[in-house]
Amino acid sequence: MPVRKAIDMVFGIAVMGTVGTLIGLIMGGGMMPLAIGIGLLMGAVVGFLGGRRFLISILIGTVLGGGLAWLVAGEERISVGAGAGAAMGGFLGVQISMLLDLRAARKAEADSHEASAGGTPPVA
Repeated sequence: MPVRKAIDMVFGIAVMGTVGTLIGLIMGGGMMPLAIGIGLLMGAVVGFLGGRRFLISILIGTVLGGGLAWLVAGEERISVGAGAGAAMGGFLGVQISMLLDLRAARKAEADSHEASAGGTPPVA
């Protein structure tokens, strides 16, 4: 296994394990081990598949959500805000990733049309 993939998997386990822990805290005692286990497993799979941008968006959402909840509602609500921020970060990360992929595809299509039309090749 390449080193980069292993690092992505460890990063995924850390991020999604943290989110699983936060969700387990919200759900209560008996569900915590299950939530942590699912988070760890999902993190390993997402890291293995190369979802680094997705994981970074979740991490940013967790930190910002927890910080906002701390400022607005106090220390006892940090886990709720961090969990909600992680969910929003994941959603926004997927949307941003799709838009970036769409932009790259349009740019590649435009470059191929320009090259086939006899224009000058793009400068790298």
